[in-house]
Amino acid sequence: MNEERLARVVLAASVWLWVLAVVFAPGAVFPIGHFICHQRPERSFFFHGHQLGVCARCTGLYVGAALAAPLACALAVGVSSRRSRVVLGVAALPTLLTWTLEFAGLIPFSNWSRFAAALPLGFAAAWLVFSALAEPASVRPVAERR
Repeated sequence: MNEERLARVVLAASVWLWVLAVVFAPGAVFPIGHFICHQRPERSFFFHGHQLGVCARCTGLYVGAALAAPLACALAVGVSSRRSRVVLGVAALPTLLTWTLEFAGLIPFSNWSRFAAALPLGFAAAWLVFSALAEPASVRPVAERR
């Protein structure tokens, strides 16, 4: 296995380990989670009576990334930066829509709705990271090849 492939496999495994830690070791994740998430109890899932270390929306982002990781590890190919921006923008629409409507006080979404809306964004973000890693070195800028 070459170094680039090994790096992608390690990254995919790391994403899964993080998701497993979020769900099954919330006490370990909680101190880290406050740097990246508001951790409001009413917006978080509980597992066996313990609040997860991140909110439902963040959980959706991480689960989406974990679902994409093994597929992207095996199948992702380099993507143009323009296409990347389009993909990320489209994938962010459900999260943006739910967040905006909720922030405006128009629709209160459930934790499951927040989670589901974030899945595409997490999936797309992970896929694009793996696509960037899959890009052949010959098309990377010279500064990145050093």
